[in-house]
Order: sequence, then structure tokens, then C-alpha cells
Amino acid sequence: FREGMDALGFGSGFSGFWKWNPSPESRRRRIRSNSTSPGSIVGGGYQFPVKQAITAASLALTGDTIAQISNRWSKAKETDENASQDVLSRLLSEHDLLRALRMTSYGFLFYGPGSFAWYQLLDHCLPKPNVQNLMLKVLLNQIVLGPCVIAVVFAWNNLWQQKLSELPEKYRRDALPALLYGFRFWVPVSVLNFWYAYSHA
Repeated sequence: FREGMDALGFGSGFSGFWKWNPSPESRRRRIRSNSTSPGSIVGGGYQFPVKQAITAASLALTGDTIAQISNRWSKAKETDENASQDVLSRLLSEHDLLRALRMTSYGFLFYGPGSFAWYQLLDHCLPKPNVQNLMLKVLLNQIVLGPCVIAVVFAWNNLWQQKLSELPEKYRRDALPALLYGFRFWVPVSVLNFWYAYSHA
């Protein structure tokens, strides 16, 4: 699992992020009524989903921080150093702040707004809380949302690193392995996620 998620450029700490359901409460409100929800067309203009974007950015920063600490911990153990002392002493001095900013900005600008719109679309197309729609949502999450998120993450990372010319090769080498590794864990997580949303609708 670690190898597949490392291909995303930030380690396994952030891997679950592309299956986060950002707004079950607003989705339930939209099902119950026709009132306008954040991120919809208001007064002829698009309202940016600030709450979802901030939540996504916070999760991205947290996940990247965990991934960086985990990687340093593993390296310290491989070199037979005192792992706890190594992580604590080098946490600030070796923390990749640019990488953290890169992933935080991805969460705020792309994943938060994008996943908010995605789940609204799923609810619009598959509004009935039944087993068939639940399984369809899980399937669409894996074959549509997953590849889209991986494509955007790869592109965003390579853009920041000024390696856009290497992007096609990265897609060819890492995209499918990352997607397949994600399937093993996030299919059951997606089932629980949508089931919880249905049961509290």
C-alpha cells in the first residue's frame, strides 16, 4: 500500500483523502428540500465552497505531515539510529515545507471544491438510498473520481517541481499502481461512507 501511495508524491498519510465525503450534512439538506447549498449558483454566480476547501486543505496538511514523519521514522530505523530521537530532533529542520504547501494548496483549490461538486452530482443522479445506488456510487468513485484525483495530483506536483515534461512518463509508470493499491482499501471505506450517509439521511 505504501508503494502505491508514495507514487502520488506525498506518501500514504494522504492516500485516503480522495475518498473523503466532504458534505454529508449538506447533501441530506439538499435531498430534503430544494434550498440552495454552498457551491451552487447563487444570483447568477458561483459561490466557492469555502468550508469544504478549508477542510480539505487541513486534511491534506495533516496527511502530508504524517507521511513525512513516517518516512523519516522508517529511514532512522533502517540506519539503526534511535528512531524517536531522530524524528523529534529533525522534525522542524528537515520538514519539507514546500511539499506541505503544495499538498495544502491542492486540497484547498482542487480536492475540496471538486469533491463537493462530485458528491452533489452523485446525489442528483442517484438520489434514492438503496443498495443499487450505493454500489453504483462506490463504483463511480473508483473508476471516475479516483483516476481524476490521481491525474490532478500528479500534474499539480510536477507543476510545482517544474517537471511537467516528465508528467506523461509518471502517468505511465505510477498512475495504475497507485489506483490499484487504493482500490484494496478504499472500496470498503467508500461502502461504509455512503452507507453512513444513507442511514442518516
